[in-house]
Amino acid sequence: MPRSIEFREAIREAMCEEMRRDARVFLLGEEVAQYQGAYKVSRGMLKEFGPRRVIDAPISENGFSGLGIGAAMYGLRPIIEFMSWSFSLVAADQILNNAPKMLYMSGGQFPIPIVFRGNGGAGGQLGSTHSWCVESMYANVPGLKMAIPFDAYDAKGLLKTAIRDDNPVFVLESERLLSVKGEVPEGDYLVPFGEAAIRRQGTDCTIVSFGRPLYFCLEAAESLAAEGIECEVIDGRTVRPLDIETISRSVARTNYCVVVDESWPFASIGAELAAQIHVLNFDDLDNHVVRVQADDVPAPYAYNLEQEMLPNARKICEAVRAVTYAA
Repeated sequence: MPRSIEFREAIREAMCEEMRRDARVFLLGEEVAQYQGAYKVSRGMLKEFGPRRVIDAPISENGFSGLGIGAAMYGLRPIIEFMSWSFSLVAADQILNNAPKMLYMSGGQFPIPIVFRGNGGAGGQLGSTHSWCVESMYANVPGLKMAIPFDAYDAKGLLKTAIRDDNPVFVLESERLLSVKGEVPEGDYLVPFGEAAIRRQGTDCTIVSFGRPLYFCLEAAESLAAEGIECEVIDGRTVRPLDIETISRSVARTNYCVVVDESWPFASIGAELAAQIHVLNFDDLDNHVVRVQADDVPAPYAYNLEQEMLPNARKICEAVRAVTYAA
């Protein structure tokens, strides 16, 4: 039966279940063992699995990412935890230039079954250098997959799918969601990649997003419903592979679309989505696709400025009113 557990507990369950199922799976990262995780995601795992499978790494993302890739080439299935995806930038050569390309460059000899996971995005007053939304930059690289869970159910199911995948998978979690509870069934289940979820049905406008901004989309949809505008809210779930078919079918019904993306606007996931929707739904759209994204500035430290910089329900409502000519 479903239970209500925290997002972080769902991540832990996914890792523990897969480590019990497959002895090749191990966890490597900063503070994952003795300290039980910087955000307590790996609480209790060292005690159960021991120091050979839950391994504390030095503050050297480039080093332990490369170690994980080497282990994957040897036949193991590493989970590499970044305390923050902002810190993954110093490992870019390993995670973007090596992991996604090794299968291709080795002529199919070396699959890289590795998961890179950790906290991404802004919203926690961590300053500009600790508030990266890396999805736009990283999703540009062929050879990797990327999942962005919205709730505890998907956090577990997507991560389990990622661990079993034979390709490099980037799982981007939001620090702001770690304590959010949701219904999660006990035992084994998978959430398939490339299948978007319709979180709210509607007829007047399609809103598409990933991860934490979905909560703002649903809040905006409820507010707009009181005005007589019924929005369909779609959770993309995975950026690579992207379920553009579900999104396109929704836009064909509603004739309007707003894309909500926490990334900066230039060359972003939101820009790619808008481009694909314009191509696929050119004859269906009664207005151009409108994007709601982070402002094109470094993330401020001040709470009020940071919140204003990010997508929020007010901005989404304004975008929907404008695109549907209800403003």
